[in-house]
Amino acid sequence: MHPLCTLATMKPEIVAAVGFLSRFLHINGHVNDRQVQTFGQSLQDILTEQYKHHWFPDRPCKGSGYRCIRINHKMDPLVGRAGQRIGLSIQQLYGLLPSELTMWVDPFEVSYRIGEDGSICVLYESQPAAPAVQPPLVDSRSSCKEELLLGRAGSSGGFGMMTVSS
Repeated sequence: MHPLCTLATMKPEIVAAVGFLSRFLHINGHVNDRQVQTFGQSLQDILTEQYKHHWFPDRPCKGSGYRCIRINHKMDPLVGRAGQRIGLSIQQLYGLLPSELTMWVDPFEVSYRIGEDGSICVLYESQPAAPAVQPPLVDSRSSCKEELLLGRAGSSGGFGMMTVSS
């Protein structure tokens, strides 16, 4: 069972996505530091507010998507609103942000792709906090993997375990 989504669990993901977009404004344009900061705070507020309105407190975080930010022939409306708050038009935003940008802001992961055929890159990733549970009684039917995860294999075997997430 995965932890339930809360605003606190999504804050790092929102901050990572906003920081990524804000850096483009700073690097690519004639946008001063104060405007970049205002844009970032505005977009963070907008995304947080949207999250509050679409939050399902009984939905587990794992596997439940949050937001896809898309900039292609149409500007993402939330990014457009944040840009307008610092006096940037949609056309100016198109000039500052990558064309064909897709960013997925999901629980425990933020990833993006630039271009329709570009590679998907992970910008932020974390693991859900495991709920506190009592270790199960030793069961002869448990698999080797379960024993490794539960620490029953012992450390005398001379091997390590590598975890790969996909």
